[in-house]
Amino acid sequence: MVSAVFHSPLESRVAPTAPTGEVNTTEIKAPKSLERLAKTPHPPFDWRGLWLAVLPPLLGIGLLIGVWALVSISTASSIPSPTETFKQAVIIFSDPFYDNGPNDQGVGWNIAMSLQRVAIGFGLAAAVGIPAGFMIGRFEFLSRMFNPLISLLRPVSPLAWLPIGLLVFKGADPAAIWTIFICSIWPMIINTAVGVQRVPQDYMNVARVLNLSEWKIVTKILFPSVLPYMLTGVRLAVGTAWLVIVAAEMLTGGVGIGFWIWDEWNNLNVKNIIIAIFVIGIVGLILEYALIKIASAFTFEEVKS
Repeated sequence: MVSAVFHSPLESRVAPTAPTGEVNTTEIKAPKSLERLAKTPHPPFDWRGLWLAVLPPLLGIGLLIGVWALVSISTASSIPSPTETFKQAVIIFSDPFYDNGPNDQGVGWNIAMSLQRVAIGFGLAAAVGIPAGFMIGRFEFLSRMFNPLISLLRPVSPLAWLPIGLLVFKGADPAAIWTIFICSIWPMIINTAVGVQRVPQDYMNVARVLNLSEWKIVTKILFPSVLPYMLTGVRLAVGTAWLVIVAAEMLTGGVGIGFWIWDEWNNLNVKNIIIAIFVIGIVGLILEYALIKIASAFTFEEVKS
C-alpha cells in the first residue's frame, strides 16, 4: 500500500536547511565598531568645567551690577539704578529703527552708521597697510626708510588727526573715515612687517635655490607664515577703529553712536548714555570675537594643509 504525503505550497517553496529534528539558527553579529563602542564606557558629564565656564562671568556681571546699584543709592548724583536703566533699554530697543528726522533716529540707525564708517575706514587701512607691511618687512631699505616715520606718527592721538581731515576733506563723514584710516593702519603695518621679518631664513634660502619668483615667494612662503601676525594686526586695528569712531562722532555730529551719546548728554538723559556705553561694549566684543574665530579658522586650515 502506497501512502501519499502532501506538503503545503509554502513548504514546497522553502528548501529545508537542516535535518529533521534540528533547528537552524542564523547568528547576526554586530560590526566590530559597534562592539567597541558598546564596550567603551561613557565619560561622566563635566560639571566642573561647566561651572568654570558659566559661574565666573556671571559673578563678574553680578559684581558690576551690585557696585552700580550701590553707587546709584549711596550718592547724591543723578546716576540711574540698574532697574531704571533696564526699563529704558526695553523702551529703546522696542523700536530701534524709527526715523523722525536727522537729529532724532533710533539707536539701530546710529549703530549702523557707525559700523559703516568703521568698515570704510578699516577697509582702506587694510588695503594699504597690509601690502605696505609686506614691503617694509621684505626689503631692508624700505624698513630703514619708514621705521622712523611710523615711530613718529603712531603715538599721535586719534583726535589730533580729525582737524586735518576736516581741513582737507571739508566734511564730517570723510574726516571721521580719515581718522579711522590713519589710526587703524599702524597695527596692520607693524604686525605684518614683523611677521615677514620673522620668517625663517632657511625658507628664503630654499626659495633662492629654486629660483622662485617674487610672487611665488610672497604667496607660497611669506603669506602662510605671516598670516597669524597679520590677523593679530587686523584684530588690534578693528578695536582701535571702533574706539576712534565714537570720539570722532562726538565732535563731528551727524548720525552715529558717538553723536547719540553727546546728544543725550545735552538732553541730560543719563540712562540713554549708560545704555549707549553697554551697546558700544557689546558691539566691540562681537567684532573682536568674530575676528578671533576667523583667525582660528585660517590658522586651522594652514596647520591642516
